[in-house]
Amino acid sequence: MTFRVTVLIFVALIASAQPRRPRVVITADPELDDNNTLIRAMLYSSDFEIEGLVYASSTFHWKGDGKGTTQYIPGREYTRLGLCPCTSWRWASDEHFIDNIIDAYANVYVNLKVHNPNYPSPAEVRSKIKWGNVTFEGDYSQDTEGSDLIKSLLLDRQPGPLYVTAQGGQSTIARALKSIHDQYANTPQWEAIRDKVSMKLIVIPSGDQDGTYARYIQPNWPEVTERQLSTMDFGYFVRNGLAPEDQVYVSAAWTRENISSRGALGALYRVWGDGKQMVKGDRTDYFGLSGYTADQLRKMGYMVWMPPQERGSFLGEGDTPTFLNLLDNGLRAYEDGHWSGWGGINRSPTVPTLGLGGAPLPRATAEDPGVAIGLAPAGSTANENSTARAGPGGPATGDAGLPPISSTNAAANARFFAAAQNDFAARLKWSVTPKFSDANHEPKVRIKGPPEISARPGSTVRLEGEASDPDHNTVMVTWWQDNAAGTYYGAIRFSDQALSTTFRVPNDAQPGQTIHVILEGTDNGRPPLTRYQRLIVRIQ
Repeated sequence: MTFRVTVLIFVALIASAQPRRPRVVITADPELDDNNTLIRAMLYSSDFEIEGLVYASSTFHWKGDGKGTTQYIPGREYTRLGLCPCTSWRWASDEHFIDNIIDAYANVYVNLKVHNPNYPSPAEVRSKIKWGNVTFEGDYSQDTEGSDLIKSLLLDRQPGPLYVTAQGGQSTIARALKSIHDQYANTPQWEAIRDKVSMKLIVIPSGDQDGTYARYIQPNWPEVTERQLSTMDFGYFVRNGLAPEDQVYVSAAWTRENISSRGALGALYRVWGDGKQMVKGDRTDYFGLSGYTADQLRKMGYMVWMPPQERGSFLGEGDTPTFLNLLDNGLRAYEDGHWSGWGGINRSPTVPTLGLGGAPLPRATAEDPGVAIGLAPAGSTANENSTARAGPGGPATGDAGLPPISSTNAAANARFFAAAQNDFAARLKWSVTPKFSDANHEPKVRIKGPPEISARPGSTVRLEGEASDPDHNTVMVTWWQDNAAGTYYGAIRFSDQALSTTFRVPNDAQPGQTIHVILEGTDNGRPPLTRYQRLIVRIQ
């Protein structure tokens, strides 16, 4: 009995020493780049715990209530097309893109499991698919399966954080919070419940795509963390933010070889000129067409808002940064929004509120019913479109090129884009490779010692790294300083770019400041794969 108890204690200690994988709920609307983002996310479902996959609405996609109710809000893309009031907007009658992706995941699961045992079973993932608040843009008036799921996760006994990505609008998240408020606000437990939920929830949005963050969440739940990231750009305009040497990763040749041709998941991935539309007849989705100029597409009735690209080339994953920092790549960016990761770093913007003709939406009180604005019953002309109608092709963007991206985004692209794309390609290769030795796998890098140390100004810090590779590839290492994460803003200089190196703490470093050091290792496999370890040096 004593031996058995000792063994159980030992096993428990080992389990407790293992880092917990981040818990995440992914909410997504049926935009084609959300489709692509979710395909990539499923290939990394070994790195985090998927607690939910939730259908969401946004300003760009909403289902309607099936009763003839219309919605019209000036300033939306349907206004620019001279359309609406509408009973739905860019929503397929049988929409099930999340289910389709999980079906494809099931087809390749056996192969993926060979390369990483942590992939969840298809049955487990399917059980997490829920429908959120999709009826109208910005409507959070009703509980849904999706909002109930988020609510239950926020109230469960598992410790935080709970990461909820908002790849579309945030109405389902708002409904979960409002439901918690309505249930507990007049009870003795309210303050404790409110504080628990506020500390636990981390929302990672791709903008405020239906206005419910600024309208309801931020005014009524101000302690909830929102990580609006300055991201590495995976979106439709990605080409304008890449260095010349990284343009290959969005080319048609690279995309066909590494994505489109790679099994069931690759076949679902949207690329330029693939002949597909998310919704038949969608006048904003001309991306499946090829061989036409922007002027020709406009004459065909499409709203052309970016220049067409080469057939088969990378199209976009604008929402991918919402989950990239949750990956187990050694950067640990999920621990702190200001630590650099493949998804970028946190910024604190004033998130624009989608409103009437660009005007801010009114802020909602905690008791607000959450009914979407701009609704009218069937047959009503109450919200009739009175604006000047756009031409058949909508506003022209011309062929002048793509808009510039920020210097922060460009820097993130330069640091991480190639590594992230190569890693994605490797995971897709896993999905079609039943033998471990026939694919490349990420190296392992480690800095000896604790993950945080102390040092005095003027002192020399000695660093010793380790690197290995499961495929016996050579691993090249480099050390760099994460200036975005550290609070000492000056530069340090490493004595050598080898496993053993040193740096001198600058004399002007102040007590309490931090220097973040990254050990990066890249193998010479095909494709080359990169991993990291972060060390925090705290100034005494």
